[in-house]
This record gives sequence, structure tokens and C-alpha cells, in this order.
Amino acid sequence: MEYAIEVSGLTKTYGGRRAVDGLSFCVPRGTVFGLLGANGAGKSTTIECMLGTKRMDAGRVRILGMDPVRERRALFERVGVQFQEGDYPNNILVGELCEETACLYRQPKDWRALLAQFGIGGKEEQRVSSLSGGERQRLFIVLALIPGPQAVFLDELTTGLDARARRDVWSRLEALKAQGMTLLLTSHFMDEVEELCDRICILKKGVPVFAGTVEEAIAQSGCARFEDAYLMLSDEREEHA
Repeated sequence: MEYAIEVSGLTKTYGGRRAVDGLSFCVPRGTVFGLLGANGAGKSTTIECMLGTKRMDAGRVRILGMDPVRERRALFERVGVQFQEGDYPNNILVGELCEETACLYRQPKDWRALLAQFGIGGKEEQRVSSLSGGERQRLFIVLALIPGPQAVFLDELTTGLDARARRDVWSRLEALKAQGMTLLLTSHFMDEVEELCDRICILKKGVPVFAGTVEEAIAQSGCARFEDAYLMLSDEREEHA
């Protein structure tokens, strides 16, 4: 089996506290992997270490066969990243941001076509700051797809989207997966995880407490629904009781 993402023994410590503790997983090419857990479980730190934007204390990461630190430039020609919040100039226009992003890559995708596919075509002359939360979220997904990536990292994929827009995004991503793209996502929406993810990993305080399929999580927990299984396996239900 050919893996798009390989993580082995990833460990990151802040001030004596281990934010991620010996995390290992592999993601086959052309699949969707969900990295789950409560806020503070270590999801964002894991992704930042995987992408090389934070240096891990120990472990090994390969994305598309490349080291994200030593081969950063080559890797980022083939990887897209969508974060929940973007730090952009207040007055930048949607079209300007897309054009600036496209200029970073040798063979960018048609960003106007991507805007249309994600339901925000015709917004090119609007300021990013004037978009609704859902429109900004879709824009950030478009920015992640402009490189024409082989692997995409999606952080809180559909936060702020209404039910119709969420399902439209799911449909687009399933089509990209069918074309061979690999996706790693974080989400607090368990229906989204059930719909999209081939495999999942649940973190609790930086430690993996479950790895497998949604069906295996349900079976292991003894629950009837995946949301209940997730809450039990992550102990999130008890922590919020």
C-alpha cells in the first residue's frame, strides 16, 4: 500500500507538558483521514508539526515521501492547507488574495473556476473582511486547492456553513478524493466525519486513544451512534459534564 502521509512517534512538548505524545499513523493515498479530539487535544499542534511550521521534539514525518522541513519548498508545491482563520490585510479583495496565492505556484488551478465550484463566484471584487463566515470558510478551502495539490489539510472544514453549503462542500471533496487526492481533516461535526472519513484517529491530551474506522469505533464503544462513541472514547462527555 502506498501512503501519502506517514507519522511515527511524533512528540511535542510545551513548558514540560506534552501536547502530542508519541503519535503514529499512516494515510493511504486517495483516502480521507480524520484527526479528532476535544479542543486542546493536540490536533492543531500535530498538523503544525507535520507541516514543519513547528519543530517536533521527536518523531518522523513524511508527506508524499518528503521531509516537511528539509524539502519544504518542493512539498508545498504539492500540498494545500486550509486553516479556520486566515491572517490577511483588512482591505484585500477576494480576487487579489486568490491571484497572490496563485502566483506562488508553478501550475496553479483556475481560481475563478474554483470560486464558482464552491458557491462564491462573482465575489472577486469584494473585500475578504466583508464576506460572511461561511463565505470566508469556502474561500479558505479554495485557497488550499489553488496549488492543485495531491494532499490537502483541512482544519474545521465546514465551520460557519449552513446545511446546504456543508453538503455541497462534502460533494466537492468526495469528487476530489475520487480523483486520487488525499485529505486530512479535523472536525467537531460527527456527521461530517461519518460522511467523509475512511479512517480516524481520536486524541486525548495528545495521546491517541482510538485509531480505525467509524464502524470500528462504534463497535468498540458499544454505542449505537458514532457521536456517542466519539464522546465515550475521547472522554469528552465526562469532561463537559
